[in-house]
Amino acid sequence: MQDEFALIRSWLSRRPTPDRHIEVDIGDDAAVVQPLSGNSMVLTCDTMVETVHFRRDTLSLQEIGRKLLAVNASDINAMGGVPVYALISASVPDGWQEDELLQIYEGLYAYAEEIKVALIGGDTTRTDGPLTLTLTLTGEVEKGHALRRSAAKPGDILFVTGTLGDSAAGLDLLLKKQAASDREKPLIKAHRRPDPPLQIGPWLSDSPFYSRVSLNDISDGLAQEAWEIAEASGVTIVIEEDKIPLSPALLSYAESSGQDPYQWVWSGGEDFQLLGTVPFQHWEAFEWEAKRRNWKIAAIGQVESGEPGVEKIVDKKRLKVEKSGYNHFANR
Repeated sequence: MQDEFALIRSWLSRRPTPDRHIEVDIGDDAAVVQPLSGNSMVLTCDTMVETVHFRRDTLSLQEIGRKLLAVNASDINAMGGVPVYALISASVPDGWQEDELLQIYEGLYAYAEEIKVALIGGDTTRTDGPLTLTLTLTGEVEKGHALRRSAAKPGDILFVTGTLGDSAAGLDLLLKKQAASDREKPLIKAHRRPDPPLQIGPWLSDSPFYSRVSLNDISDGLAQEAWEIAEASGVTIVIEEDKIPLSPALLSYAESSGQDPYQWVWSGGEDFQLLGTVPFQHWEAFEWEAKRRNWKIAAIGQVESGEPGVEKIVDKKRLKVEKSGYNHFANR
């Protein structure tokens, strides 16, 4: 394998062309960028470790790279921001070939071009541990318009985007190494190629009611993300389980495997959809905009006053929802 510097040059030479707001590109000690006037920066960082976050028998090499960027873009989206610049670091163990690593980067670059993100830096080193990929992503949001988890108020509508549980069910199917039916193949795609709804967060942050929107991305399961909003806002969140949108693929796989589809919804994670609240009086405007733009959103509950917590309604009974989700320390 080439030395560190040659590897960096090789990987970064394949990236999309930088945009005009980059003052100093790759080649110096650090990149220099110019945020748009009137905007605030949004910054996030996520690490993917082989066997903990990805496996070569469930994701292709290009899908690993794509997912690394999608995970971070979802966090920027949940803040109401638009992703702009990325930096990636790789700690590479023996056993990984250069052409394999290039495929990971190619997957990242393809998605970066799709969502208009510029890669402006990187680093690489050897490690005795598993392959470790860390991506730092910056985004921009209008000053003062960042969306937070702490804005939920009693009377608000609780909503989600897309369908939930698909990624976790897809992973379940992959780990069992059984062939997916044509109807179940969307579950595999949901796990391998997450597609965060990156237009919705920025629209909400630009809406007249942005200060009354709470938002969270669903990376660790619906239960965990709902609890985070409840605790940050000091409210009780009530979810009507039968209103949670489930895909035909999820229902088909649950039926054929004899499993409860909601296990993947509540604690499966990696949907990278949005969970949020908007004031009741603004729900109709949001719903209208979603229909106009072909966004999938669904009202699944409401916010009530009370001790911070999450409850669900199942068969007209209110039940407590325990904190549950993917824990990167417990699930080792």
